[in-house]
Amino acid sequence: MRQLVIQLARFGDLVQTRRLLRTLAAEGETHLCLDESLAPLARLLYPFAVMHPVTAHGTALAKLPPSEQAARLLGVNAPAFRELAAIGFDRVYNLNLSPLNYRVAALFDPGIVRGHVWDSGQEIVGQWSRLAMRWSAMRRIGVNIADFWAWHHPSPIPPAEVNPPAKGGGGGLGVVMAGRESRRSLPPRVLAGLVAGLLDVRPDLAAGGVTLLGGASEAPTAHRLLRELPPRRAARANNLCGTTDLPGLARAIETLDLLLTPDTGTMHLAAALGVPVLATFLSSAWCFETGPYGAGHRVLQAVTDCLPCLESAPCEVGVRCLTPFADATALTRYLATGAVSRLPEGLLDMESGFDALGLVFSPRAGEDRQRDLRGQLRKLLSRHLGAGGNWTDPVSRELVERLYLDRDWLVPDAESSASRSLRFVVDA
Repeated sequence: MRQLVIQLARFGDLVQTRRLLRTLAAEGETHLCLDESLAPLARLLYPFAVMHPVTAHGTALAKLPPSEQAARLLGVNAPAFRELAAIGFDRVYNLNLSPLNYRVAALFDPGIVRGHVWDSGQEIVGQWSRLAMRWSAMRRIGVNIADFWAWHHPSPIPPAEVNPPAKGGGGGLGVVMAGRESRRSLPPRVLAGLVAGLLDVRPDLAAGGVTLLGGASEAPTAHRLLRELPPRRAARANNLCGTTDLPGLARAIETLDLLLTPDTGTMHLAAALGVPVLATFLSSAWCFETGPYGAGHRVLQAVTDCLPCLESAPCEVGVRCLTPFADATALTRYLATGAVSRLPEGLLDMESGFDALGLVFSPRAGEDRQRDLRGQLRKLLSRHLGAGGNWTDPVSRELVERLYLDRDWLVPDAESSASRSLRFVVDA
């Protein structure tokens, strides 16, 4: 069996493709088409895969003037496209909704492509991807993207086998300065209070010191954080912002005891390496969609009524989802004691785990108001996929009607889950 995954998105997405790639590796020869800037990291994460780097984004393309980008894409990628077209793949998984993804998919017989298909000059979205577009309109009950990609395959490996259980390595506390989306990140003063509090209540972290992580653009933020920290803590900090490539980043975090981070690619890399994660999720970050994959991770999830939002739209309420993180003393006191009464209002303390569908987050403290509805969605999707579930239990009629439309009955779909889904709707 020779199979190809087309994953042309960014750092975090590459790591979150791990469940699908490891599933395919168990079946035979696995190939991966990705942006060339991520190839060194991919070779560390997926040594079993044959790499096909192309120019898709990042430093290889973004530094060029817009007028030159199209020519660069066509000219530089032509050899890679010819190489891919000459390989006889049994199955192709095209994961991203982008023009370049479709152009790569066009190299292959549409009958072997799953996900986003190019067929006779048309961009076709497979049924499983169409369902995801529909449930994404109900973001508070969403599914982890790693599991969504994995279930393009009819039988992905169990979620507990994707990443190693989280276990500290004695290297102290790692702190990620910021993510790509600014509102997802804690400001330096707020972050410094949380860092100092964690070091005060966790002697094991204090013994290992602090490592600051980020790109060159985060270096000024790191300097501001150091000024906010108590001098005795700042003196032991190792500021690596802007000094590591992606393989170097992996080496820097693999021995940490804990990584404190917003929703970033570095967070996903830590989870893939089995490093314990404490993540702060606010603004557009929603742990049920993109939380750290594996057992033993925690997320402090803001739950104001306006979340999750869109970073591209201005915030009209003063980023009030940041408020629960502002009192670092109260927050670290809660983390030290575990007393539910000490959890700041507007936060959920979530812990990672698994069910038959994939990664789940359950509250250690705080009220998850959408838990029952989210469970209904997971039950429905598990039945759709043949992943278990009690077929005699009632399922929300509203969810069925929102997920399944007339075209699902009328338009044939090559994806393996299609016939199961239609039979389910009739039975329901």
